Amino acid sequence: MSTRRRHAVIVDDERLARRELRTLLEEAHAEQVHVVGEAGTVNDAARLVNAIDADVVFLDIQLAGETGMDLLPLLGVDVDVVFVTAYDDYTLRAFEVNALDYLLKPVVPERLAVTVNRLAAAQPPAPTRETVTYDDRLFLRLGEERAFVRVRDIVAIEAEGDGSMLRLAPHLMRKPSGKSLREWEQRLPDRQFVRIHRSTIVNLEYVERLEPWSHSSQHVYLRGLPDPMTMSRRFGARLRDRFG
Repeated sequence: MSTRRRHAVIVDDERLARRELRTLLEEAHAEQVHVVGEAGTVNDAARLVNAIDADVVFLDIQLAGETGMDLLPLLGVDVDVVFVTAYDDYTLRAFEVNALDYLLKPVVPERLAVTVNRLAAAQPPAPTRETVTYDDRLFLRLGEERAFVRVRDIVAIEAEGDGSMLRLAPHLMRKPSGKSLREWEQRLPDRQFVRIHRSTIVNLEYVERLEPWSHSSQHVYLRGLPDPMTMSRRFGARLRDRFG
């Protein structure tokens, strides 16, 4: 059975970089990917993708005077994203990668072939099971949004249904995540993140104080949050060891 040919837009502020990627795609992958347009700015890219109904964007993260991240809220949820950048400090130690793939410049033909295969399967790479670090960025789906989140900006995670809600610095607004508390616990660095209740994980860097609440639990106060989290006796030993 033949696979669906993908309609792609290349977004990069450098014309030469756009041309090089277009050439690689057209010479080796024309049957799988049809490049239907190019753009050098976020606004031009958003208009183009919507006008021609493209279903995949090859997106440079660093654009002149702006960031490719600003394009994400302007894309439909059915548009796949492949990041292309020369800056490996954005490397995704993927926890939940809503980008379909991530390519470093200069793009290597063999690596691009892997991306095209993923496009054909319409599936992102299987997430690795390694623990992310405190300095990593995660590319997450937060409800209807897609955004980079620094691990250090996760203040707390609360279970909600089959998923979870994140409290993110600096504004501490609650953002929905499809990942369960168990998945978060398995992946986050345990030097900074501790489960204090069957329904709550907190970032130790934001813990200000503990206060007794009942014979079996305590209140945990986090910087910036007006209301405390509840810590059960079962999960409290590590926090008590640290804060006395």
